[in-house]
Amino acid sequence: MQTLRLPERLRVVLTLAQLLEQLEAGPRAPAPQQYRSVVEHLGQELRRLDGDEALPFVLEHFPATATVYENLRYEQAGLCRSPLELSLNTETRARELIARLAARGEPPRTAAGSSDA
Repeated sequence: MQTLRLPERLRVVLTLAQLLEQLEAGPRAPAPQQYRSVVEHLGQELRRLDGDEALPFVLEHFPATATVYENLRYEQAGLCRSPLELSLNTETRARELIARLAARGEPPRTAAGSSDA
């Protein structure tokens, strides 16, 4: 077993990232206040790490933290960390469905099931 030495500047963000992963993977939903507190504190730490060379490592190894980071940066970069293949496949399926509905003469519906018109 290899021991990993963490730089002090990463201790808090890694602890919060691990905690968020545990909350998300847990068998029960966490208390909303607890979840919000962890995410807000993690967001502060991620902002502090912005531009740090260790940030990509943290985001790569903690998917829930990567989602928080992406949401923090959404205004500037959109969903820049979302897998491109997933986005493309989703768009392709949506186009195929719209084409099938149009071929049948059915108007596309919103997620709520009502017509756009």
